[in-house]
Amino acid sequence: MKIGWIGLGPMGTPMAGRLLDAGHTLAVFNRTQSRADDLVSRGARRADTPAAAARDADIVFSMLANDEAVESLAYGGNGIVAGLACDAVHVSTSTISPDLSTRLQRAHQEHGQLYAAATVLGRPPAAQAGELFIVLAGAEAARQRIAQPLATLGQRVFDLGEDPAQANLVKLSLNFMIFSTIEQMSEMFALNDKGGIAPATLYEIMTNSFFSAPVHKNYGRLIVDENFDPPGAAVPLALKDNRLLLQAAEALAVPVPMASLLRDRFLAMTAKGEAGLDFAALSRRSRDDAGLLP
Repeated sequence: MKIGWIGLGPMGTPMAGRLLDAGHTLAVFNRTQSRADDLVSRGARRADTPAAAARDADIVFSMLANDEAVESLAYGGNGIVAGLACDAVHVSTSTISPDLSTRLQRAHQEHGQLYAAATVLGRPPAAQAGELFIVLAGAEAARQRIAQPLATLGQRVFDLGEDPAQANLVKLSLNFMIFSTIEQMSEMFALNDKGGIAPATLYEIMTNSFFSAPVHKNYGRLIVDENFDPPGAAVPLALKDNRLLLQAAEALAVPVPMASLLRDRFLAMTAKGEAGLDFAALSRRSRDDAGLLP
């Protein structure tokens, strides 16, 4: 299968690599071209523009940081829409707003193309291993056509049906649940630390009793080890996701008070020079509030 890939960050690179290793013909584009060097050395073709990566492709995937990046590379004369053939599929794996997902679907429909949102749950090691969870929505023809590549990228696909915006809303919701779980753990690690119980001890108890989900084990371990640099996903991405969740909640008139707290936490991290750290460094804010930071 001929596949184009747009966006070679910490998630996009291992995902594209899995498709290349599975035998697909791959054309790759990234604004910082050097990030494509490894994939090109393994057989991928370097494209000069998103349109060039999409041209002649059966499917083009995009994995980009935010709405602004997706819009800048999807639209215009050098964008994905301009390069994609009629009846070919654009799959956005990016964490973007439901509104943008709807607009992308409309733009592709106007050009006789197909669009689907396939948002992913998991960090770069899971992407490398093909163990992502994928939340999929889009036209039935698109969902059928991309089933095999998605099986290469993830361990399970959750199919929501025809409306791609729903995949983005679910992804934002689940990211918010990760952030709020980190906040909850951080507060309790700080409380127990001041009470003489080491974070590692609380972590062992909680992950071997009622709190054994991956979100507790994986992010709890990052907090205990203070393993925030290099980041799997840095603070600006978390702040962006939380902002998009607040916008979606306002549009649907659903109060989400914890999201407002998290917004302030991420802004505090930015103000204190922690923007380059993994968002699990959110735990530092609870430690700081408790007087545990030097």
